[in-house]
Amino acid sequence: MPAALTIQLNGQQRTLTELTSPANLASVITALGLKADRIAVEHNHEIISRTAWPQAQVAEGDHLEIVHFVGGGVPLAVTG
Repeated sequence: MPAALTIQLNGQQRTLTELTSPANLASVITALGLKADRIAVEHNHEIISRTAWPQAQVAEGDHLEIVHFVGGGVPLAVTG
């Protein structure tokens, strides 16, 4: 039986039992249950554009930093 993929995710070890090494970044994002249109990903200290996720290979022990975009803020006041 193939071994699961273990990575460092935002400084914490994380094992993805449904993936093996290497796996493409798009599959990793899916396995993590993240919404692709709301995150940015740094893989081994390099920011990876969303269009490159299917080609980017994540291997055992690789480091991922993932940040979520959060909506909100204060509405601008209208003066007049």
